[in-house]
Amino acid sequence: MVLLLQYTLIFASVLILVALGGCFSEHSGVVNIGLEGIMVMGALGGALMMKYLPSTMAAPLVILFVILGSVIVGMVFSLFLGVAAIHFNADQTLVGTALNLLGPAAAVVIVRAINMSESIDNVSSTVAYKEAKKAFLVNIGKFEFSWFMLLALLILIVSYIILYKTKFGLRLMACGEHPQAADSMGINVYKMRYAGVLISGALGGLGGLVYITAGVSEWKFENGVAGFGFLALAVMIFGQWKPVNIGLAALLFGLFRALSNVYTGFDVLVALKLPSTLYNMFPYIISLIVLVFVSKNSRAPKAEGIPYDKGQR
Repeated sequence: MVLLLQYTLIFASVLILVALGGCFSEHSGVVNIGLEGIMVMGALGGALMMKYLPSTMAAPLVILFVILGSVIVGMVFSLFLGVAAIHFNADQTLVGTALNLLGPAAAVVIVRAINMSESIDNVSSTVAYKEAKKAFLVNIGKFEFSWFMLLALLILIVSYIILYKTKFGLRLMACGEHPQAADSMGINVYKMRYAGVLISGALGGLGGLVYITAGVSEWKFENGVAGFGFLALAVMIFGQWKPVNIGLAALLFGLFRALSNVYTGFDVLVALKLPSTLYNMFPYIISLIVLVFVSKNSRAPKAEGIPYDKGQR
């Protein structure tokens, strides 16, 4: 039961961060389905930081630099979407799909190049970070607490405050609802949309880092992030683009994802003799069922996915 709780919270943390990233982007009016690719690149930035930081560095500094590495790489990668969708009015769905294809491929190429530069025979796409990972963990009895769990909760609270209690958040949402009206009030729609995309990249990159540190000390980038970017989109839609609802939805999806990791510890589930692949499918099956019933009544920001034309009224 402790292990189930541990995995539920860490997977929920991933989904909270990435879904909130998508939430900020869509509230600004830009659809970001490239979260999967952003997660992979953010994970790469964090993994390389963990690999090369000196082992003697203090734990708080390790946490700071690793988080910065994943956030910065995620933001830079998200600029591909920002420039294409905002500056060139490209189709946001196509650009997001391209990012999902580019991210894992670029990560594999980069990691293999680094590994081969260290040893010509090492053509793997694996980055190990056993020692640096310890900085993020605190053992509380049998429970392995990760600072990322607390960070995800804090970001959830801050996101709610930003979106509903600050001028920035209200302006951001105005750009996603009626950008022409926002522009007439003196709000720079282009800047707000870039801000939404960059925040999306930062949170998506951080979510990727949290994902690859969940229970493992190395990551093979050929594996990508197992569809978590798309799960986060389902969480965002289920949560109706609202931070509190996203947090609750992430716990539900995180629970089903955790079951696929620890179901062997429950005699009742083992007695059912269901194939392990079925448990691995659970979160994705649940997401399909949820979207079938929720998507009909969901209300996305009105102007999401629509390129902004300053001259249009």
